[in-house]
Amino acid sequence: MSIWKRKPLHLLLEEATESEKGLKKTLTASGLTALGVGAIIGAGLFSITGIAAATNAGPAITISFLVAALGCIFAGLCYAEFSSMIPVAGSAYTYSFATMGEFVAWIIGWDLVLEYAVGAATVSISWSRYLGKFLENYGIHIDPDFMLSPFEGGIINLPAVFIVMVMSLVLMRGTKESAFVNGVIVLLKVTVVIVFIALGWQYIRPENYTPYIPANTGTFGEFGFSGIIRAAAIVFFAYIGFDAVSTAAQEAKNPRRDMPIGILLSLAVCTLLYILFAHVMTGVVNYKAFAGADGIAPVAIAIDAMGPAGPGGMITPAYPWLNSAILLAILGGYASVILVMLMGQSRVFFSMSKDGLMPKVFSEIHPKFRTPAKNNMLFMVLVSLFAAFVPARVVGEMTSIGTLFAFILVCVGVLIMRKKMPDAPRAFRTPLVPLVPILGVAVCLFMMVFLPLDTWIRLIVWMIIGFDLYLFYGMKNSFLNKGNFNGSSFKFVSASGLGMVLALVIVAFIHHESAADNILFYFSMIFAALHVVVYAMTYRKTTA
Repeated sequence: MSIWKRKPLHLLLEEATESEKGLKKTLTASGLTALGVGAIIGAGLFSITGIAAATNAGPAITISFLVAALGCIFAGLCYAEFSSMIPVAGSAYTYSFATMGEFVAWIIGWDLVLEYAVGAATVSISWSRYLGKFLENYGIHIDPDFMLSPFEGGIINLPAVFIVMVMSLVLMRGTKESAFVNGVIVLLKVTVVIVFIALGWQYIRPENYTPYIPANTGTFGEFGFSGIIRAAAIVFFAYIGFDAVSTAAQEAKNPRRDMPIGILLSLAVCTLLYILFAHVMTGVVNYKAFAGADGIAPVAIAIDAMGPAGPGGMITPAYPWLNSAILLAILGGYASVILVMLMGQSRVFFSMSKDGLMPKVFSEIHPKFRTPAKNNMLFMVLVSLFAAFVPARVVGEMTSIGTLFAFILVCVGVLIMRKKMPDAPRAFRTPLVPLVPILGVAVCLFMMVFLPLDTWIRLIVWMIIGFDLYLFYGMKNSFLNKGNFNGSSFKFVSASGLGMVLALVIVAFIHHESAADNILFYFSMIFAALHVVVYAMTYRKTTA
């Protein structure tokens, strides 16, 4: 048996729920565009945009959105072909298992868990800050020690933990959002963006755009060109959701024509709104105002600056009522986003468990609620820990690097499938192959390179943990391969693990030279040393 064995299509069809089979082909280009706009606009825009402007790009955050959109276009076109090959609604894990084999599916699935889980933590931290701002409008103040992580001067972020627990409990009970409620939330998100742009435009102060591209501080990634690209990688989080268009290929009336229109048009609309949003945000208030803990709630800061300035420079908000209304809309929209992200990561683990790659507990169904309640409970604890004790910058960057890595794998997957399965039926074919996939890999990798090295360290450590789980549990319990792998499979996984360890050591040394982060450096060295022994012994054992 081999780690490259693909999951037969008939098994996917058998496992598909009745709702996934025979999807009605009802979506036109306009429907796909609306779906994309609703899925894209959301948490990323209202959370990390301010931090990226304050610490990386300044007013040039608008250029960062353009760069991020470019990567999304190439990745989205590849994602559309990837998903249209498999006539079952699902995630990149499902598609890769059927097209590239178990090992690649594991890597993508493990990376998706990082994207969803840490993304949910990022949104919950931002939700906490917006809740604090909302309550302040009514004279209620929460002790900062209980709204900030220890790394930000607090003790624990309790509101963030609270919203994660509430949304997890909702998932455990199996309550689903109705189409009406979901539609209302999408409308709220789009309305917030449009109202913010329309009302804020008249209070733009041109002096806030000077300089438009702040000079680099001497540190890589802090303003200047490197800052713009790093900000592009960070705000890439704001585009999460466009793949919803790609996965709807089976429901499109004319996917060959409508898929590229839906992807490109929804990205164009959202990019335009994002640029206008960022232009107003950094125009009504200086980008430096978004530094600090409140930077994760940039809309609240900007709205407070929308108004005439008095003799002493004090600004009187022109729309005090708007602040509370918009904050309430954002809080509601955020709750929905957290719910979707928590559902996404638990469902990926559910699928991996059903395939034998994760313990059975992750696919056990609650007898009453018919949901993977134990799975949801585990991630409630994991995401709550991230939300409670990890700074917003760290989890935001981890979400972005995890997403960029997943999109790179999807682009590479299209290149592989054109070689291995050239005649396989596809509802949509990526145009200009191999150019588009190569450009997708190049642009996404380019943005990843500009992310901080400590973010790379965390990604590599996460992937090594994934290699451990696959090597010592997944390979022994795989239903597809019945746990019977040949020696070359174990050698390949062990060698890949050693390669990841080498990458960790190199990145840790470079980061240590530039940032002198002793704790992260020594942790990386100890972690790497232990895994050199583990992988070397496994490799030697399979060779003997």
